[in-house]
Amino acid sequence: MKRTFLPAFAACTLFLACASSGNANSSDKLPKPIQLFNGKDIKDWTPKIRLHEPGDNYANTFRVEDGLLKVRYDGYDEFNQQYGHLAYKTPYSYYLLRLEYRFVDEQVKGGEGWAWRNSGAMLHGQDPNTMLKDQDFPISIEGQLLGGNGKDERTTSNLCTPGTNVVINEKLFTPHCTSSTSKTYHGDQWVTAEFLVLGDSIIKHILDGQVVLEYNKPQIGGSNVDNYDPKQKPDGKLLESGFIHLQSESHPIDFRKVELYDLAPYKKDKAKLDRILQQIL
Repeated sequence: MKRTFLPAFAACTLFLACASSGNANSSDKLPKPIQLFNGKDIKDWTPKIRLHEPGDNYANTFRVEDGLLKVRYDGYDEFNQQYGHLAYKTPYSYYLLRLEYRFVDEQVKGGEGWAWRNSGAMLHGQDPNTMLKDQDFPISIEGQLLGGNGKDERTTSNLCTPGTNVVINEKLFTPHCTSSTSKTYHGDQWVTAEFLVLGDSIIKHILDGQVVLEYNKPQIGGSNVDNYDPKQKPDGKLLESGFIHLQSESHPIDFRKVELYDLAPYKKDKAKLDRILQQIL
């Protein structure tokens, strides 16, 4: 998603410092991660690329090669703002999402300058089958993924809000994007990004064990999404759950892990949820 560079707000530096101080209970049964990407195919995913119908994986944009989920553009003459998203089949509400990604190669012809080494994980996303053919982005909360150019600072795990708003420091936050407090990840190195999503209450972006961005009350509203069905955008509605999308914005990217811990069983037991998170983070 397009970036507007705003000052990052203060976030917790370490999730464990923000969680309950209770000790882990050996009797707690840890949930097993669900491998959203099985390393073999994308049969459990639905592509939705602008100018194409849901399910049409135009030019084989999303593919699996060498055990990696790849986003590629060798079938494009020019990008032509054909923003793409790949949505997992199951919507989730309470979860920890863990991605391992890297940017590679060169941006496709016609990609915007802001989209260089730019991708994202769309959280609480719109059902891809409700997106119109010419719609550019799913209504969602975006955990934006950015890569460095080798010299300049450029944070990752930022926040962008296509058709949404969030609350930061008890105030409705309406700018489109804001930066995290992360370091810059240059080159083609693998990066592990985690997103803790607890329904419509709180979302935390985590890198290297540190919370680099935190906000709450994700909700539908605002702009920065075009050509959508108005019935899918009831402004002010809190986002309790939704689909997870991986993004295609004109720069090649690889994902080698996309896994999720379903935390819904601990929704009503905060102490146990905190203990579980201390062990899986």
